[in-house]
Amino acid sequence: MSLKDFTVPRTARRLLRAEPNLRMFSRLWQINWFFVLLVCCLAGVGYIALYSAGGGRAEAFAQPQLIRFCFGLLMMLGVALASPRVLRMLSVPIYGLSILLLALVLKMGHVGKGAERWINLGGFQFQPSEFAKIALVLMLSTWFYRIGRERMGNPLRLIIPALLTLLPVVLVLKEPNLGTATIVGVIGASLFFAAGMRWWQIIILVSPLPFLGPFIYNHLHDYQKARIDTFLHPERDPLGAGYNILQSRIALGAGGRWGQGYLHGTQGQLSFLPEKQTDFIFTMIGEEWGYVGGAVVIGLLFLITLSSMLIALRCRNRFGRLVGLGIAMDFFLYCVVNLSMVMGVIPVGGVPLPLISYGGSAMLTMMFGFGLLLSSWVHRDDPD
Repeated sequence: MSLKDFTVPRTARRLLRAEPNLRMFSRLWQINWFFVLLVCCLAGVGYIALYSAGGGRAEAFAQPQLIRFCFGLLMMLGVALASPRVLRMLSVPIYGLSILLLALVLKMGHVGKGAERWINLGGFQFQPSEFAKIALVLMLSTWFYRIGRERMGNPLRLIIPALLTLLPVVLVLKEPNLGTATIVGVIGASLFFAAGMRWWQIIILVSPLPFLGPFIYNHLHDYQKARIDTFLHPERDPLGAGYNILQSRIALGAGGRWGQGYLHGTQGQLSFLPEKQTDFIFTMIGEEWGYVGGAVVIGLLFLITLSSMLIALRCRNRFGRLVGLGIAMDFFLYCVVNLSMVMGVIPVGGVPLPLISYGGSAMLTMMFGFGLLLSSWVHRDDPD
């Protein structure tokens, strides 16, 4: 027996041992890096805006947000490499954890601005309602994947996913957090539609909604009713309930076409603009960079939304497509609600602008969701 007979098996064994690493490198190369670049650009806009919101100091808001983004970026890339089979296996534990955290908020939550929305986890304040949206997307995508499109016509098959959607909606409403609860419900409804829910079923479900308006309004908290009344007539209490939206309109109008200049916005820098680092961060951008700067940011948000939808639609397997559409809808609703809120189109609801507004919970959960979206792209050609 020659020396060659011994070396060939050894080489083969080394290649077999290296195969998992080669497969991992191949999956990493398949990530949609253009989408990653768009996400990094949006986070860069957030850093610039938060630096201004901190009065020209990175330590106040921009630096902590940058650290969170770097951690979130690594998490996003790691989740992107996870196979759909692993994600389906984890969907039930992740959903169960989100419900447990929502229940804990009602028992031991941190109170802020009249609502219990945060819990302390090792010194870090976490908002479970943000995590619940991603968990619901995973759970419903797994359920609809398993029952298949053909059995969607059976109404009995929709009872369990309906309950899975209603449970986090009710828990978030009890915090109370009407804005996020509405987004959770719309995300769930969009997945029902994307999974193949029949039109007659949709009509039956939505037909009672117009008649529920007075009932829902009567059961809102006083501050939620005040927000609606303030939205309709903000000038009635310009120094009280109507202060936020009036200052937001003043700041957007003062920006004009080109803005007042970076770090030179009067409403923001002189602290007339409330919550300028969170809910009203876009108002600060509009004041300092004008309509042109605001249009660029909106264009970037639109490009990320469009890319998310295209990634989801390109996926051949049902699970990945539903997950992608759910994450795209989550991001889209974030943007629409926040922008509409600061422009006075809808009542103020405390919904941040993704990856721009200051906040760890929204940032990390959105990056986790983007990781799921990229996983749909990496495994887009996997069979169902």
